[in-house]
Amino acid sequence: MTIAIVGASGAVGQELMRVLDERAFPVDKLRLFGSERSAGTHYTFRGMDCVVERLEHGDQFRGVDIAFVSAGGSVSMAYAEDITRYGAVMIDNSSAFRMDADVPLVVPEVNAADALVRPRNIIANPNCTTILMVLPLRALQQLSPIRRVHVSTYQAASGAGAQAMRELEEQYCQVIKGEQVTVRKFPYQLAYNLIPQIDVFCDNGYTREEMKMYHETRKIMHSDLSVSAMCVRVPSLRAHSESVWVETERPISVAEAREAFRTAPGCALMDDPDCIGNGRTDELPYPMPLFLSGRDEVFIGRIRQDLANPNGLTFFLVGDQIRKGAALNAVQIAEYLNHQMVNGK
Repeated sequence: MTIAIVGASGAVGQELMRVLDERAFPVDKLRLFGSERSAGTHYTFRGMDCVVERLEHGDQFRGVDIAFVSAGGSVSMAYAEDITRYGAVMIDNSSAFRMDADVPLVVPEVNAADALVRPRNIIANPNCTTILMVLPLRALQQLSPIRRVHVSTYQAASGAGAQAMRELEEQYCQVIKGEQVTVRKFPYQLAYNLIPQIDVFCDNGYTREEMKMYHETRKIMHSDLSVSAMCVRVPSLRAHSESVWVETERPISVAEAREAFRTAPGCALMDDPDCIGNGRTDELPYPMPLFLSGRDEVFIGRIRQDLANPNGLTFFLVGDQIRKGAALNAVQIAEYLNHQMVNGK
């Protein structure tokens, strides 16, 4: 199998290579593509010397089976026809095609079969915050239909890319040294600050990031549930967090929710606040991004009945934006497709 990665030098591109290797995905040949700036860069993958090729229009993707694309929406739209022309499946990490009716939007633990119906041979990877949220939502949906969701996200610098992560580290150093703070990737200084804006504002006062959570959740879950989001950039380096309030048709007890989260694919229950009072330090009482970066699971804790809604439940989650929020989810889609092919489906 020949695999391509477009945007190979970026944070997600690098994570894709790690995840493909860690999960022993069948790769006979790996081809890397990037901008003129990254072309010529060498990377080693399973002993193979892989050189980044400059992405160009033409027949570069002849013979490619699966192409992971993580170079921004404008690149995805400009090169989609080139990538898919000879039969390659394009798994796209941008927002370019997510809401197109003829492009499936897939989180494998929730709606894997949608990936089999792809008229344009494009499969979209959802927004990172949506991916992290729909895993526990699916677990609750199996207990009772969900009516509405309110969510506040606390999104790390990693959501804006590798340069944004470096900028946050640079800002902390500059503040400590009393130097002028450099601001390039964010609208304001992020170090020692919170920014209640991710992406541009829409006419309704919500940001585009918040509207992605509304539209994408409904498409992935095949549901008309209502979603209201407030997305906030926080000065942590990697892994996103979310506070989620869910209203279901019938009340779901905390015990039911804990068991559902404990057994849900892709989820991990981390809900033991009593361990602090008991002086235990062998495990975390609830999810925190500092300790859970680099992990594959979505960790869920602080599970409570909603005091303002008899049919409400609230919880806190943490998931690595670069792994499950991007690279891992894309590789899991490829694994599902490969499994279907191997089994003749």
